[in-house]
Amino acid sequence: MKIGIIGAGKWGQALQYALSQKNSVYITSRHKKEIPNFTTLKYLLENFEYLVIALPAQVTREWLEKNGLDRDKKVLVASKGIDVKSGKFLNQIYEKFLPKEHISFLTGPSFAKEVKEGLPTALVVNSLNQELALKFANAFPDFIKTYISDDVIGAEIAGAYKNVIAIASGICDGLKLGNNARAALMARGLVEMERFGKFFGGKTETFLGLSGAGDLFLTASSNLSRNYRVGFGLAQGKNLEIILKELGEVAEGVYTSEAIIKIAQKNDIYTPIAKEVYEILNGKNPHISLRDLLR
Repeated sequence: MKIGIIGAGKWGQALQYALSQKNSVYITSRHKKEIPNFTTLKYLLENFEYLVIALPAQVTREWLEKNGLDRDKKVLVASKGIDVKSGKFLNQIYEKFLPKEHISFLTGPSFAKEVKEGLPTALVVNSLNQELALKFANAFPDFIKTYISDDVIGAEIAGAYKNVIAIASGICDGLKLGNNARAALMARGLVEMERFGKFFGGKTETFLGLSGAGDLFLTASSNLSRNYRVGFGLAQGKNLEIILKELGEVAEGVYTSEAIIKIAQKNDIYTPIAKEVYEILNGKNPHISLRDLLR
């Protein structure tokens, strides 16, 4: 395949490395980077039918409104999050610009660093168009085992929600609450994620699979996770702005927690862990949050 990648952050570059094993892959971003096959956005949009978009979730809507996409483009969305300003899921945002059958979403446990090192993992390509899902799935190299699914909303919610639970997990470890507490938190986080997702039609098997449990276990248990590091820093009393500045990258869970709380309140969905994460991000003492959760 001839594939264009939009977004040359760590994840975009990792996907470029992976997809280049079997395909001709070009990449672009807002600022020019000295990396192989870097080109302009104009060139990609004019010459590539298949696009992988790895932009932060919070800039996606604005980027699409500014640049647009021809409706014949076939897109694999490699972002995970919920637009906090509109409260919309990414699939709802993309569907304003492309037919549903031209959109797919990549989910599953995938640290950029390990993908770029060629270490094995398994991912899911989710689309209402199974032919498109298979096309993108087959583009990945042998060290990435791919599955396909038609549960777009379930996969998208799982990929977004796990970042919020990862912040909670980082807080848990930062407070030195122990392995038992972290395991309990992740298990209840998975239940909470599924409860939220099923409200919107997500399937249980999605939340118990790679997109849900797989990505959650990864993101909520490693210092390689930006969201985990945010939580760890908060537990140590660091200011959120300083934590994010030190990261130098986007931690989607910070914004997704607010989006989840707004959606949960509107639809009366019980989300106790996300609620405490949101309140800690806005200044609540983590020890008081722990007490409230245990109650």
